[in-house]
Amino acid sequence: MTQYFLCFVLFCVGLYGMLAKRNLVKIILGLVVAEAAVNLLFVLVAYRTGAFAPIVEAGGGPTRMVDPLPHALVLTAIVIGLATTALMIAIAMRIYAHYGTYDIEEVRELKG
Repeated sequence: MTQYFLCFVLFCVGLYGMLAKRNLVKIILGLVVAEAAVNLLFVLVAYRTGAFAPIVEAGGGPTRMVDPLPHALVLTAIVIGLATTALMIAIAMRIYAHYGTYDIEEVRELKG
């Protein structure tokens, strides 16, 4: 139960970084932290104490196995998250090249 609470705390830290900060880089880092917390939650949900890896051998395998579906979903989410993070960083770099700042309030004021 402690792991779920720490996962929730990690998500709240990422959410705080996204909502309270004005710097684009800090907002992107907050999103990455929140995404890591969600991925960690999926892996925690799939874990079973005393379970074996989901590898079935000929002649039968263990009856108590870890659920492999959330792990596959997390791998997909990691790849998608990496692509979206790279896109956000590229957009932030273009904003900095155009406006000369990462502050979203100054970018809103310039509107050019």
